[in-house]
Amino acid sequence: MNIEIEMVSLFDYLKKPAGPELGKQVSLAAMNEKIHIESKQISTPKYKGNILMYPKTWLDEYFNKTNNERQELLF
Repeated sequence: MNIEIEMVSLFDYLKKPAGPELGKQVSLAAMNEKIHIESKQISTPKYKGNILMYPKTWLDEYFNKTNNERQELLF
């Protein structure tokens, strides 16, 4: 049985460019958690180069956790 994992870039997940700082934070978190990362070469009018892709389910957890931690800091 082969389970297909949906891999998405930060751009596709966030619906906007993530920027280098957020990209670095997400990449480091994924590496620390030993999350499977794929890379892909792209060429668009605005960006040409390598992008990283992460499991969508992991990004859901990562951004939900990050948002919860930010909200805890506000209270």
